[in-house]
Amino acid sequence: MTIKNTQENPFRPRPTLLSIGLFFSSALLSMTALGASERETVELQEVEVKAEKQSDTKPVKGYNAKRSTSATRTDTELVNVPQAITVITRDFMQDQSMQSIADAVRYVPGVQAAQGEGNRDQLVLRGNQTTGDLFVDGLRDDIQTYRDLYNTDRIEVLKGPNGMIFGRGGAGGVVNRVSKKAGWDPVRDLSVSYGSFDHRRITADYGQGLSEELAFRLNAVYENSNSYRDGVELKRYGMTPTFTIKPGDKTEIVLSAEYFKDERTADRGIPSFIGGDNSNLNNRPYRIKDYDKFFGNAKLSPTETETVAFNAAISHAFDNGVQVKNSTRLAYYDKYYQNVYANSSVTTANTLQLGAYRDETKRENLINQTDITYTAKTGNVEHKLLAGTELAAQDTTNKRLTQGTSENLTGSVSADNPTVSNVAFNATSRNQKSDFTVAAIYLQDQIVFNPKWQAVLGLRHDHLETNYTDLRTGNFANINVTNNLLSPRAGLIYKPTTDSSLYASYSTSYVPRAGDQLIGLTVSTQSFKPEKFINKEVGAKWDINPNLALTAAIFQLERENVLAADPTNTGNSILLDGQETKGLEVGLSGKVTDQWQVMGAFTLQEGEITKQQGAGNSAILAGSNLAMTPTRTFSLWNKYQINDMWAVALGMVSRSEMYAATPTASQSTLLPGYTRFDAAIFAKLSPQWDAQINIENLTNKDYALFAHNNNNITPGAPLNARATLNYHF
Repeated sequence: MTIKNTQENPFRPRPTLLSIGLFFSSALLSMTALGASERETVELQEVEVKAEKQSDTKPVKGYNAKRSTSATRTDTELVNVPQAITVITRDFMQDQSMQSIADAVRYVPGVQAAQGEGNRDQLVLRGNQTTGDLFVDGLRDDIQTYRDLYNTDRIEVLKGPNGMIFGRGGAGGVVNRVSKKAGWDPVRDLSVSYGSFDHRRITADYGQGLSEELAFRLNAVYENSNSYRDGVELKRYGMTPTFTIKPGDKTEIVLSAEYFKDERTADRGIPSFIGGDNSNLNNRPYRIKDYDKFFGNAKLSPTETETVAFNAAISHAFDNGVQVKNSTRLAYYDKYYQNVYANSSVTTANTLQLGAYRDETKRENLINQTDITYTAKTGNVEHKLLAGTELAAQDTTNKRLTQGTSENLTGSVSADNPTVSNVAFNATSRNQKSDFTVAAIYLQDQIVFNPKWQAVLGLRHDHLETNYTDLRTGNFANINVTNNLLSPRAGLIYKPTTDSSLYASYSTSYVPRAGDQLIGLTVSTQSFKPEKFINKEVGAKWDINPNLALTAAIFQLERENVLAADPTNTGNSILLDGQETKGLEVGLSGKVTDQWQVMGAFTLQEGEITKQQGAGNSAILAGSNLAMTPTRTFSLWNKYQINDMWAVALGMVSRSEMYAATPTASQSTLLPGYTRFDAAIFAKLSPQWDAQINIENLTNKDYALFAHNNNNITPGAPLNARATLNYHF
């Protein structure tokens, strides 16, 4: 890594990036010109094969996905991928009435949702919190916002470092949304739902072939809902038109665009109170039974994100066996949020301090990826070869405003009436701009030695440049950082049978400081050093029957140079020397019988800081537990089809206690464990009409769902229900 201070224009042309891109593009074009070798003509006996036609608009049916292209960038059976992967299918999302990423990961082993300050998706994958490891169709989608699932066919969650495939980030894992695609199998669905706390939502999905070469699909959503939290509202709407063009059997072009707007109240939940357990060392959530009380001011806490994105993917299969796919994504994001929130624990005098700020971010992402695959044989050994490039540019501006010189508001308020009537955001605490570019090449070989043994070997090189500009200073101080990173991956697979596998894998990944990694960072040359992640994993996969899959993985994930929230100074970040997570993950998905479908996840894990950071009361001690990393989680959803008309479902979500933030020598907040039960009833009223009722928290359990830090804790929702009516025309 090289770092230099400069006053040069941060948006100057980059000859290194251009040269690498042109060189590798030329190499890729040369590969496509390879001629096919002569083959001996062999006359084969005619065989008739009968199978159910696969839908081109709903490629996965039921709860169990069999294949994926995300983990290897090639179409590979999941049982042959040396990595823990969970796929949330469209049928499962509909049965659970899911509308967010947080809803989906409840049934993914090793993954937790976090609060994200009430303005974004934030996940904890194997003990590592992230807002950037989110992708759509394999391309980065990393603005800090909430994503709706109205245009999503399935969600693929890949655990462990994924640097070889996804580049920067992908440390504890990645979440990839696979979009609904236009096809020739007609789609005509309209869905309306209404539920507790004035939940109101409508979605539409329409598509068909317009000609033999052209298909069209349109997905749209509108929602206007309230919440179990006082003053918290949500309004969002969006649409995604998609075209699929097939000028021939060997060429496919997919074009799509999306406009999506999300407006809601930024809800940071409730604070903790001092003491609360027998040892009097850990804080606990304050009055979790008062789940509806808003600490701060809901009307002064709006957040709004506007997303405009364009996507294009072109694939072609040459006669010589070479397949080429090129994908491009251009996305514009415009987001702001301001919040008035609890910025301290509740004292023994029943008072607390409030904080407030306004944050504004604009981002532009331009990403282009090219993948070339070719299958060859050396003797009896088969090789599926992948070569690829990624060229990307990301421009981000970010500004934060506070009242006066601090996020802390003057004075304290009573916990019985924890609000202020007005806040003036009149001081700029942060004003920065970053320009981040990527030029990457990667190579991979999926090797089949014989029916029992396979291997996956891959290596990626990323040339990364970050230009950071602090706009608050009079001379616009600029820092330029260059990183050249190598991300290897190696996996060995043993197949006892064709429908099972045992594997061992090793992978690394890096997280450079770019985009949201710079938000809240105290800028220095040391702070730009990339984080490094090393994952060692062994696992087993077994397709118990064609529609039911069982997976298990034991892992150890090490993290170096960790960027973490400062538990003693909200809004700032600190660097930690070491972190480790190790554990066991088990997943189950699919049909147990023709009538009984299940989706289950079980995790045992231990995440800790491996080296002491700091000194005194603010020290983070070696052996401290990681934030939002419970030792045990368990979830199981069962759906039973009683007859052609009726079906019922029962689910359970459970976790052990966990810390809201990594504890320091003087402060920690413990979120108690909980077990929650959910249920659903389904009715097929006619070929065109079906309905369902989803019930959450059947026993009306009081619990803390998740947190952002020690004093921003989200209470779980009480007993609530949602009715959905679907029309297929």
